[in-house]
Amino acid sequence: MSVALGPLALPAAPLLLLLSTLLAAWLADRVAARAGSPALAGNRSAGKGLVLAVVAGLAVARGAYLAFHLEAYLAEPLSALDLRDGGWNQGAGLAGGLLVLAWQTWRHPRWRGPLAAGAAAGLLAWSAGTASLWALTPRGLPDRVLTDLATGHAVRLRDVAAGMPVVVNLWATWCGPCRREMPVLAAAQGRHAGVRFVFVNQGESAEAVRRYLQQQGLGLSHVLMDPQSGMGPALGSGGLPTTMFFDRQGQRVDAHMGTLNAAALNSRVGALLAP
Repeated sequence: MSVALGPLALPAAPLLLLLSTLLAAWLADRVAARAGSPALAGNRSAGKGLVLAVVAGLAVARGAYLAFHLEAYLAEPLSALDLRDGGWNQGAGLAGGLLVLAWQTWRHPRWRGPLAAGAAAGLLAWSAGTASLWALTPRGLPDRVLTDLATGHAVRLRDVAAGMPVVVNLWATWCGPCRREMPVLAAAQGRHAGVRFVFVNQGESAEAVRRYLQQQGLGLSHVLMDPQSGMGPALGSGGLPTTMFFDRQGQRVDAHMGTLNAAALNSRVGALLAP
């Protein structure tokens, strides 16, 4: 789910999209130069045309996601502007980007070859990278033994799940984004009785966690301690916060690295509870 760059952990999916777009734009410009198709007025080039198609596709992807989860975002209108929440409709975005690409080939016939070459390379790189990320990321709920903060007893994560849909949040008290999203998760835990919310603290002492929860007035249930920080690697994530969504069979259906706002969280939990 993430790529480590020194102390930073960057989400892998947007990084893959960025690299694929840069590859596509570079190749389109190279092919255009070899074919003798110079840039148009205003320094518009085939590569910039491809970037425009990607940006348009992202806009369509975001708009389609908001439309499909309109009720959740109407309750939190400003959340629609928070692009960090991972709310994108991939199919709609791909269709929108290809339509803009087709429009550009019609408008600029000299770019047909360069745009086709660049788009093919970019789509191939993005598809191969996405398939690799999917194959390398664990799909099931880990069968790990952790420590329950409330009792101090060892508990098995799958036993805590108890056959319910599960939201697993990896967090730490020193993590700023974790602290910002924790009240949102706490409110969702109280609102969705049919979903098991599990908060797995990474690498801290029980005393530090108790003190933080008391100071913030957070009455969380199912807070588990992972002093060795083994859950991140077990789930394929190297950054905090990470939130994973598992169905009743313990299979992962969604995941997000970074802060979740209330609208994005409610839309994902709604999908988790859908028949």
